[in-house]
Amino acid sequence: MDAKTETLTPADQLARDNPVRFPNESAEYRAARTALLAQEIELRRHIARVAAQRRDLPPGGEVKGDYQFEGEDGPADFAGLFKDKPTLVAYSYMFGPERERPCPMCTNLLGAWEGNAADLDQKVSLVVIARSPIEKLMAWKRERGWKNLRLYTDLNGNYSRDYFGVLPDGSEIPALNVFTRRDGTIRHFWSGEMGGSTADPGQDPRGAPDPAPLWSVLDMTPDGRGRDWYPKLDYA
Repeated sequence: MDAKTETLTPADQLARDNPVRFPNESAEYRAARTALLAQEIELRRHIARVAAQRRDLPPGGEVKGDYQFEGEDGPADFAGLFKDKPTLVAYSYMFGPERERPCPMCTNLLGAWEGNAADLDQKVSLVVIARSPIEKLMAWKRERGWKNLRLYTDLNGNYSRDYFGVLPDGSEIPALNVFTRRDGTIRHFWSGEMGGSTADPGQDPRGAPDPAPLWSVLDMTPDGRGRDWYPKLDYA
């Protein structure tokens, strides 16, 4: 049945009918948890609606820039990043040549993606693009024990500038872009556009859904993600 026309059972009814109960829980806890469950069901449905709206975007801008990269296997043009896939997911890693070590937040995200990279490779081409020399990126990849992530150097910086991995003042920001290749034409499909200008008061800039599993897990805990803790490159 088409999800757009399907009549869904109201979330509060599904929550009330949920049979799960835990040992020694109070009636007050169950009432609050049932109300929360209804909101979680609505959130799940809203995520699905947003994903459908994203998929329905009209064609994005054609990719025409002079983009040059170098990976583990040598030089590559933009089309080469796709390998044999029709979709390219490209993450701009905050690891420019001025950095001795990369951004800890980016690294935390990519460490989680490393665990799913082989699975994602069955559906899309996933690449990580940074501006440090490829030798530096490969040394870091070995240090982290990454096996499946494909790292590329942006040789002339054009891609990073055009697709918001580098701001006009030269500062780096993380960027997540998706591209498509259809009938020989490469187009931009979507980019995470939530940054400082779209952040709510008291929150760090974040996308939704958050692509970093770290924060999703912490959001399920009593203390949440907090406001003064960030991941590090190591905890020795």
